[in-house]
Amino acid sequence: MPTPTKGPRLGGGPAHERLMLANLAASLFEHKRITTTVTKAKRLKPYAERLVTFAKRGDLSSRRRVLGLISDKGIVHELFTDIAGAVANRDGGYTRITKIGNRKGDNAPMAVIELVLEPVSPKQAVVAEATAAAKKDAEKAAPAAEEAAPVADEEVVETEAVAEAPEAEAVEADAPEAEAAETEEAPAAEEKK
Repeated sequence: MPTPTKGPRLGGGPAHERLMLANLAASLFEHKRITTTVTKAKRLKPYAERLVTFAKRGDLSSRRRVLGLISDKGIVHELFTDIAGAVANRDGGYTRITKIGNRKGDNAPMAVIELVLEPVSPKQAVVAEATAAAKKDAEKAAPAAEEAAPVADEEVVETEAVAEAPEAEAVEADAPEAEAAETEEAPAAEEKK
């Protein structure tokens, strides 16, 4: 068992603490989630996870060890058949603690401790990471798409300018001599500098 924390015990004495943890674990395995104080939930977590590890082994000696702690045979049977089968692929982290605020009567911090029975597989983890990465890329691409939209408006303006350009070229076609004179003057000005 994990080393107990220093300071006062949960129930006042070591025997009462053992009984309290056993009863909390039995309730957790029976109902799959319980509401208790944060301190009791933190103390229950390693205790319950160790019992689940025994249940995953599934041999007779493990069952007898758990029966020595939890006296209800129905709950032990459920632990060894249902819960152990549900967490067979999980390597640890069989419980989850979620803080829910303070109790109304004495303002004690409360938490919900629950069994994590969702199946875990490496493929699902990879798929979850891939979807998260795709969302991030989509968020990065969204500002780029917004910047691309004004560029499309500029292209429309340029096409209108091109449409007006043939009329301007027709006017300039009437004065080809003026253009030739301007092109000759430009190199001459550069040579003078």
